[in-house]
Amino acid sequence: MARPNWTWWARGLNLRPAPPECGASKCRKEQGQTEADYYGTLQPMFSAKLLPLLRTGYAAENLSFHSLFSCYSSSSSTKALIDHVTQAFRQQNPKLLNPTILSKLQPNHVKPILLALQDNPTSAVQFFRWTQNSPGLSLNAHSYSALIHVFLRHRMVGAATQVFDEMLARFGKSLDIFGAFSDGFRNFGLNSGIVHGFLMEGCCRNGMVNRCFEIFVYVYELGMFVSPNAVCRMLDSMIDTNRVDMILDNYNKLQRALKGQSFFVYGFVMGGLLRRGKVEKAFNFHQMLIERGLGVEIAACNKILKNLCVNNQTEVASQFFDLVLTLGPVPNVVTFSTLINMYCKGRELDKAFELHDVMIERGTPPDLILYSILIDGYFKAGRLKDGHKLLSLALDRGIKLDVVAFSSIMDAYVRTGDLGKVIEVYKRMLEEGLSPNVVSYSILITVLSQNNRISEACGFFGQIVKHGFEPSLLAYSSLIDGYCKSGNLRDGFALYEDMIKKGHEPDIVVHTMLINGFCKQGLMTSALGFFFHGVKRGTKPNIFTFNSLIDGWCRLVRLKDALKVYVLMAMFGIKPDVVTQTVLIRGTARQGNLCMALLIFFHMLKRGFSADAVTYCTLMDGLCKHKNPTAGLQIFRLMKMNGVDPDIAIYNVLLNILFKDCRVQDASELFGQLVKGGPKPDVVTYNTMICGYCSSKMLDEAICLFEKLTSGQFGPNAITFTILIDAFCKEGRMDDAVLMFSKMLEKGPEPNVVTYSCMIDGYFKSGILKNAFELHEAMLEKKIFPNIVSYSILIDGLCKQGLIEEASLAFHCALNRRLLPDVIAYTILIRGCCKAGRLAEAMRLCDQMLINGIMPDDLLKETLVEYNLQNIWD
Repeated sequence: MARPNWTWWARGLNLRPAPPECGASKCRKEQGQTEADYYGTLQPMFSAKLLPLLRTGYAAENLSFHSLFSCYSSSSSTKALIDHVTQAFRQQNPKLLNPTILSKLQPNHVKPILLALQDNPTSAVQFFRWTQNSPGLSLNAHSYSALIHVFLRHRMVGAATQVFDEMLARFGKSLDIFGAFSDGFRNFGLNSGIVHGFLMEGCCRNGMVNRCFEIFVYVYELGMFVSPNAVCRMLDSMIDTNRVDMILDNYNKLQRALKGQSFFVYGFVMGGLLRRGKVEKAFNFHQMLIERGLGVEIAACNKILKNLCVNNQTEVASQFFDLVLTLGPVPNVVTFSTLINMYCKGRELDKAFELHDVMIERGTPPDLILYSILIDGYFKAGRLKDGHKLLSLALDRGIKLDVVAFSSIMDAYVRTGDLGKVIEVYKRMLEEGLSPNVVSYSILITVLSQNNRISEACGFFGQIVKHGFEPSLLAYSSLIDGYCKSGNLRDGFALYEDMIKKGHEPDIVVHTMLINGFCKQGLMTSALGFFFHGVKRGTKPNIFTFNSLIDGWCRLVRLKDALKVYVLMAMFGIKPDVVTQTVLIRGTARQGNLCMALLIFFHMLKRGFSADAVTYCTLMDGLCKHKNPTAGLQIFRLMKMNGVDPDIAIYNVLLNILFKDCRVQDASELFGQLVKGGPKPDVVTYNTMICGYCSSKMLDEAICLFEKLTSGQFGPNAITFTILIDAFCKEGRMDDAVLMFSKMLEKGPEPNVVTYSCMIDGYFKSGILKNAFELHEAMLEKKIFPNIVSYSILIDGLCKQGLIEEASLAFHCALNRRLLPDVIAYTILIRGCCKAGRLAEAMRLCDQMLINGIMPDDLLKETLVEYNLQNIWD
């Protein structure tokens, strides 16, 4: 490696003695200090190999330096020349130049003129370019260096870079860069770190990696600041040019030069090699550092490992971990956690727990983060029992899981619909002394809303506000969804308005929930009104919004209106999906237009849609309900031919179809095949069979199957009990119904609003009014609030007993609870009023129903005709 002209460089850094006649020199002479003594004071700053270079040529270089500027100060003509040219270019007007004076301009005048123009880079560059185009003025490297200093002084790095590249193009890459830039430090007063960094980056950019490294070494040996960015550029170039050995040989210098910086040589080099796909070279670099005894911190290795995991380089991450495990440094809990987290996210739980065992064997105790990762991995993989077991183990070992970990576990159980486990984990969190956060509360609100326990969900929503939290969009949307599903649209809309007042902007999901709530209750006028209200607010509808509207019209058997919404989709740029087609098939089938349903189905297949199991089942159900089970079974065979494997959900639908077609024997045989050969029946399958037997007046078979379910792998749920209770009530077997209801209260599952409604309906039909009212009060005490169906049962029971006043009171109680009565509720009360001779009240209720956008059904129309009230619709 060629050694640069270092004496010029050192003098330029202002580290050598001042000129002979300066104050510093006189002071040294007065103190009797020799030149050798003075060099002795500089010894700590210079290595032994640099001192001879500094001493060599000291006098000659010092003399030439001062003679250059002495001539400027001693010659008035030269000074006048420099001033004249400087003034002309300061005014950016070369025409002011006097030709006579200008004729004396020499190349060695360029640098002092640039020095004089350093405060005005525009003038400086104009002068420089003018000089380049002037005959007889040949610019030297010092002139280029002077202009670069001017640019750097004004942070004009781009312009400086261009001039530097021009300089190398003219003088070649063998130029003595040290000599060219040495005087600039004294004359321009620039921070040396800026110039060093610029030179290093310039050399790298031009492929002069050795020269760049040369600059770094000498500047480092002077104990001066080295720009981290420049070192990054140098290391990048060294990696690109396969100079990793050079990095290893000078590793300690690089580390010490960057001490105190948020930059580490190890991490940069390893990262650079791995990004370039040079995995083997990266691993060799790590190995060589360890073998040479050079320090590698585990924190740096952890960063490398994390980057590999984030970039899904699973295999490389595993290999690197093995390398660290074999050679060192010693892995810590973060190292293990990083790789275990990668395995858990990739659902490779076996590897994750293998690594966990290695960690335990090496004496590294797991911490909160690691347990959280493993528990979360179990739950996401659906291994809930294992996850819960590990949770208990972590708590028993004294690991203090935080609220985030508990919330994650609760959320996993929410996804499986296991309300009991969610509550259990919540209580355990409280036992650990942790206070729920807004996420925890939102999860509880979600699961309670899903299970129609709205009052409890409201309680937790109140807790959010009480503790000063801002309810999240999830909390609002979950509770609104719960209100809508329970038929309580008034409270749903009240919460929606509160949400807007609090500054939350409802998204399309919230809008769709409310629209769906209207559609489920047949309030299509309100649904469309709210739809356009959302559009006006700037909410863009999605496919789910349109599917809800189409389904709403189909439920009312108004296919023409459904098709209008279907056409409206195109105006919003929404393409129908398989769900849209399925909803239309269900709507046409309900209307009895099976030919149209089949036409939509085969047209859907022709357009390239892949019908799913729900589509096939919808069509099968429609065909069987309209006395064509043979065609339904043909569609079932077509489904299997098209490669759609029926799961247990499909068979549940098929069993239901067979029962509704009164093919009880076929249903029983199919159930037997499922039990023997699969797919394995679930609780829905048993519920379908029990419901089918009950509908066929085969209560003994239903009870037998219920007992098998009770002793099986999974027990009956609330729906199972409710089916039997409803059947007993309809058969007048109230003692059996009460016994079944008591079992629920004692052992669970808890009765829901449907269960209570069935019991109340049974008491009314049996004429036991006292028990019906008592049970209604008991339901309210348990904070299970009646829905519109419950009120309809209550109103019907009262009307049948001739208690019209009480029935009307119950109807208005439903309104006060912000429940929106449907056509059934209105029909029951209107019929009751008509039978009691209260025709004026019946007419008023009809008017109210119309105002609310509810159309009469066939039963109500017959009632109005019977009592000569049909003119009310005219």
